Amino acid sequence: MSDTVLIVEDEQILREVLKDYFLNENFTVLEASDGKRALELFNSEKIDLIILDIMLPELDGWSVCRRIRKTADVPIIMLTARGEEEDTLLGFELGADDYVTKPYSPPILLARAKRLLYSRQHKNDIKQQQIHSLNGISINMASRTVLVDDQTIKLTHTEFEILSYLMQNEGIVMTREQLIIKVWGYEYDGDDRTINTHIRNLRTKLGDKADAIKTIVRQGYKFEGTR
Repeated sequence: MSDTVLIVEDEQILREVLKDYFLNENFTVLEASDGKRALELFNSEKIDLIILDIMLPELDGWSVCRRIRKTADVPIIMLTARGEEEDTLLGFELGADDYVTKPYSPPILLARAKRLLYSRQHKNDIKQQQIHSLNGISINMASRTVLVDDQTIKLTHTEFEILSYLMQNEGIVMTREQLIIKVWGYEYDGDDRTINTHIRNLRTKLGDKADAIKTIVRQGYKFEGTR
């Protein structure tokens, strides 16, 4: 069964170009030209990946991302014609998994999309039956669920990848570069400080368990746990 991508872009030419690239890679493609239609499709169809423009009629991309993240961790790549760092950080704070600034290369965007899906669907095949439990935090790799003191918390795809990687390497300092390669791959060309934003969001969701993720100044992060 092919993966389904929802392309949310108000510029028809750009939308059609992206559609052709994804169709050529055997994706099922759904399209929306505004934020309201994007949410309607998201709520009615099974979607595996969202390519989401920020500047949209009816409802902007920020609002669409925020609403989707209330109920789902589907991978989201945000598109924008603006390149300010604040926009990038806001996108990650709202739960986006990746961020691409226009003009962009469709083949590279496609490669990044496939990387996100590969990470979601295949990266944990060997360990997918394992459950990691430390400090009252439990991760089920098969169902991609996280419990904190037996209460389920919702993480984005990227937050889950970071937390699982840190827990699997308990006590070992992971550099920002290592985390970026784990989550986005070698082709990532963004600012490594975006990792800080994802860690901050993750700590917020972990509540009183947040201090299990330690910041190692000028090095990176590590998970310190007790079983």
